[in-house]
Amino acid sequence: MMDLGLKNKISIITGGSDGIGKATAISLSSEGSKVAIIGRNEKKLDAAVKEIISITSGEVIGISADVSNENDVKKMVNNVVKKWGGIDILINNAGTSSATSLENITDEQIKIDFGIKVYGAIYCARNSLKYLKESGSGVIINTTTPGGKASGPSGQPTSLSRAAGISLTKSWAGELAKYNIRVNTICVGLLKSGQHRNRWEIANKENPEYSIENHWKKLGQNVPLGNRVGEAHEAGDVICFLASNRASYVTGTAINVDGGTSPVI
Repeated sequence: MMDLGLKNKISIITGGSDGIGKATAISLSSEGSKVAIIGRNEKKLDAAVKEIISITSGEVIGISADVSNENDVKKMVNNVVKKWGGIDILINNAGTSSATSLENITDEQIKIDFGIKVYGAIYCARNSLKYLKESGSGVIINTTTPGGKASGPSGQPTSLSRAAGISLTKSWAGELAKYNIRVNTICVGLLKSGQHRNRWEIANKENPEYSIENHWKKLGQNVPLGNRVGEAHEAGDVICFLASNRASYVTGTAINVDGGTSPVI
């Protein structure tokens, strides 16, 4: 087994109670990292913390916060530092898909999407920066999508905010390299997540014969690698590696984790 050197590293993961965030928390905690998962739903956070600890026996806490509110972010960061004394790794993962057409897009959709994915990432990075500098080997990883590189029809505002996330990644990587802080993004394609399960539940109510297996098969039919939808841990494990010193010469890059669906590298 490869030792990633993450023992006692202090990690913050926004959007940590489900999907990629929870899978990343499991990966990091399995490697000995102390993990704080952040979300808005305390019930989901509590359940996720219990699940992660049952799997890893690690140090994991949940903190309720809205990352689009900087006061919430400041309190969250202070709670983590008070608990463990610093921050080594920040995973900006909060956000849900929001995709519609030019004719139908609303100002409110844009504000909400950018509030969570762009302002949220900025608030978390800005308020963690002091501690990432003190770490001596700080890491920021932003979760984005291949649509941020090559947007498809009716893909806004998600593709727009994800393009901004990729831009922030490249800018921060250059700016923070002098502090030995690495900044990368993973561009995540189709994965089994709560969002897709919610869509299946809606479809299943209309057609009870439409099973979750049918849903995954339908979604995965255009994925080159195995014609399947990815598992959350397949993104979480990549994030875990990028957070480690095994990736010590990797910064300012955007890695596709999408089964080969993106038209661009």
